[in-house]
Amino acid sequence: MPPDPSWLDEASAKLAHVPLGPRTELVGRVEEVADGVAMVSGLPQARLSELLRFSGGQYGFAQVLERARIGCVLLDAPERVAVGDLVHGTGDVVRVPVGPELLGRVVDPLGRPLDGKGPVNAALFEPVERPAPEIIDRDLVTQPVQTGLLVVDTLFALGRGQRELIIGDRAIGKTTIATDTILSQKHSDMICVYVAVGQKTSAVRRVIAAIQAQGAPERCIIVAAPAAATPGLQWIAPFAGFTMAEYFRDRGQHALVVIDDLTKHAATHRELALLNRLPPGREAYPGDIFYVHARLLERAAKLSAEKGGGSLTALPIAETDAGNLSAYIPTNLISITDGQIVLDARLFHEGQKPAVDVGLSVSRVGGKTQAPALRAAAETLRLDYAQFLELEIFTRFGGMPDARVKGQLLRGAKLRAILTQPRHAPLPLAEQVALVLAAQSGLLDALTSDALAAFRHGLAARLARDATEAMRMIEATGRLEGAAETALRAALTVFARELAAP
Repeated sequence: MPPDPSWLDEASAKLAHVPLGPRTELVGRVEEVADGVAMVSGLPQARLSELLRFSGGQYGFAQVLERARIGCVLLDAPERVAVGDLVHGTGDVVRVPVGPELLGRVVDPLGRPLDGKGPVNAALFEPVERPAPEIIDRDLVTQPVQTGLLVVDTLFALGRGQRELIIGDRAIGKTTIATDTILSQKHSDMICVYVAVGQKTSAVRRVIAAIQAQGAPERCIIVAAPAAATPGLQWIAPFAGFTMAEYFRDRGQHALVVIDDLTKHAATHRELALLNRLPPGREAYPGDIFYVHARLLERAAKLSAEKGGGSLTALPIAETDAGNLSAYIPTNLISITDGQIVLDARLFHEGQKPAVDVGLSVSRVGGKTQAPALRAAAETLRLDYAQFLELEIFTRFGGMPDARVKGQLLRGAKLRAILTQPRHAPLPLAEQVALVLAAQSGLLDALTSDALAAFRHGLAARLARDATEAMRMIEATGRLEGAAETALRAALTVFARELAAP
């Protein structure tokens, strides 16, 4: 029986719709590759920051465009890219997955899972480089971000939409402050994104363990680009973290981004720039280093009601060398942000933790975002504490201070004691108000060190028993008024007298 010729007719019909003729495909070739950077030739129409695909499936992005070559930063292991490999332009930029599917996950800057929980099935991908909100689309920063740290919430209050720099020497508690802020959002409505840039893997694991043990990991995203990651991944990590957080901000929610840290990001940018033969400037950094961090941090904002009213708060971290705040990167970041929390190595080694330098730290939003109850309680706290520090230095030279000065020194010592706080133990707002009220009212002056520790340890239970209405009012409205305030002061007085009794 002869074969059925219908298949031939069907194939002919399909071929009739296929356009015939030559097709142009631009293909580049790797000329050099080393240290996470590939020099590519043969792609004259490639654009800046365009995503390039190598023949082995690896990706990179164009950072430098020369007349004959492209400086491409690799996003995958450079060992898998060889001289002579073909390179294709994609016509797109680097994109990362965004959406609720990322919550509770640990991913790399490209959204690839690192936690062994399977792929991230995100439906939406957004560019890592996005424009900052326009001035007209922004609103005033008025809502607080409770860090749970008494020294920060009372003296340098943070607001939703603010950019507050955490800066200090190596290993004196910068990451701890940021982690405690994330832990303090356990019962809030904020989405937290922690971005690790160039950190040791063990340090990243400690942060993840703290969030999983004491925070709300189901509302957190961990973006990890540790020191072992390629320079390209470390470079895009802060931008990817902001893009993931902006998804929630643009939908009327509130997000917090911690970048740990931008000093290592700046070093990575310098490394890539020098490998791409860009001209060096001060301290060998390229001339656009300020612009890189400025365009990143400008994306943090509080949006207007017309844009949904969401907010994106940024807590970038920077490392100093021997407390030198006038170095190139620290001065750049201080000028970009809305304030800085400065940590002092001397205070840290003296046992005062968090080791916040009250004189050098500042929040340019400050009391405008504080809860009214805390603002009223801490109205003169910073001035009183600053005077105490000056008097303490003065009395070291000897002399017999009068009774008034002795009283100030005693009150200041109690203030310093309550501002010292163990790590990963954030305080709720009501306890912060009660502690400051007790200290400023002089109720703690007669307490010994052991009695003061007992006061702090038992404060939550005592307030829950004797000042329930005040606790409820502070947590619900941020205010303390009328009978509730009277009841709170009475409970604090009785508790302090019990501990002060011989």
